[in-house]
Amino acid sequence: MRTLRPLVPLLIFVVLTVSGCARKEAAAPAPDSSASSSSSASDRTGDGKIPITTTSPQAKAEFVQARDMVDKLQITNSLEHFRKAIELDPSFASAELALAQNSPTGTEFFAHLQKAVALADKVSDGERLLILAQQAAANNDVVQQKQFLDQLLAAYPDDERANFAMAAWDFGQQDYPKALEHYRKATEINNTFSTAYNLMGYAYRQSNQFSDAEKAFQRYIELIPNDPNPYDSYAELLLKMGRFDDAIAQYRKALAIDANFLNAYQGIAMALLYQGKEKEAAAELENIASKARTDGERRTGMFAETVVLVDSGKAAQALASLDEQYALGQKTNDVAAMAFDSTLKGNVLLNMGKPDQAKKEFESGAALIQASNLSAEIKANNRLVSHFNLARVALARKDLAAAKAEALEYRTGAAASKNPFQPRQAHELDGTIALADKNWDEAIAQLQQSNLQNPQNLYRLCQAYQGKGDAAKAADSCKQAAEFNSLPNLNYAFIRAKAGKAA
Repeated sequence: MRTLRPLVPLLIFVVLTVSGCARKEAAAPAPDSSASSSSSASDRTGDGKIPITTTSPQAKAEFVQARDMVDKLQITNSLEHFRKAIELDPSFASAELALAQNSPTGTEFFAHLQKAVALADKVSDGERLLILAQQAAANNDVVQQKQFLDQLLAAYPDDERANFAMAAWDFGQQDYPKALEHYRKATEINNTFSTAYNLMGYAYRQSNQFSDAEKAFQRYIELIPNDPNPYDSYAELLLKMGRFDDAIAQYRKALAIDANFLNAYQGIAMALLYQGKEKEAAAELENIASKARTDGERRTGMFAETVVLVDSGKAAQALASLDEQYALGQKTNDVAAMAFDSTLKGNVLLNMGKPDQAKKEFESGAALIQASNLSAEIKANNRLVSHFNLARVALARKDLAAAKAEALEYRTGAAASKNPFQPRQAHELDGTIALADKNWDEAIAQLQQSNLQNPQNLYRLCQAYQGKGDAAKAADSCKQAAEFNSLPNLNYAFIRAKAGKAA
């Protein structure tokens, strides 16, 4: 698994930015919280690393231990150490930031981020920039986020974690060549910085450079052979390549090292699902339900269950699963999670051909955001996203005029957006509308500028090429869509069977 902050920043990104359905595939990775092992409060350390500002050596030790766990994707285990660090030093801004980024609920994410921001003027310049970058990301202002990261890298060019944070931003924008530059620089600075090799492998994987990805993951395994995540990451590459039995074997290695490394179970479940073993996949996910220690881990299992149900043609049961997820958020008044679940329900209902019910779910999720105490920036962006959802509802109703009007609103807002990802969503809308209008050339032109890490867009390209009569390109696009082979991803579940038949 790549080292994305587990669920909460991803929930926020998906709910407030787009209406996408992938948990671990779509979101921009958050920058890593703080960097080196200096406790100086000055802006620079003697070795050019970002300081860790704390009044307590014991708090620093807890923080560094927790950060090492995060590097190895031992997220749940890290939380007690971050909390202990804050207990020892209540003014420990970097620990607050790290706890926000690794929190299992949206409520905790915002609470700890707010504390980190309040402490930002009391820490080193490097830590302050990391905190402000995360705040900008939470507000969907990825342009400002990059500005802070640019300043960070200019001030600390020889810090591996500063390079890693910039690489994560590039990765999130799907600029994989740039991301690879920064990951390589991070490993040149510190050739034992294991998590950089992990993300390097994913950047190669996303670029379909599978041989280079395999080398990066093998180096990752070599560096920390007794940790589960290297085997999990390598397994995800094998999953993508369609080597399902080999992937399962690597996932089992991860679980043999740590039976609580629950994400391996969802990888095994997907490998089984793609082999046509639906019941075995569902049984594998029961392990997550029985072993989950936090709401974040519970959601991992429940979402994967939803994907298996949709992929298996059991949409009504998938909706019931999403209701359970919504109830989980209600218990802690986790607005971001509840809005996310409403959005997912809307997407499933759209796929079922029930646009009126989908519209109600989209509006319900938006109302939660607008009535919350989230920032004005988040609320404004959510209002923009509502046009994206309403355009898709209109398309499902076969009301092209209304769809075009909503798409224009979204396109206009996306052009002025502080999120470069949103114009791709505008191209997706315009391409989908052109497809419905049987304007094949326009559909192809628009969809080629959309997010092609969304397998639905690959399938839409296939349909456009079919309409145009270009059988070869249609077959190629459908093959790419059918063999997307991702971790749990609703967009893929919606089209996998159809793309397979078309291919």
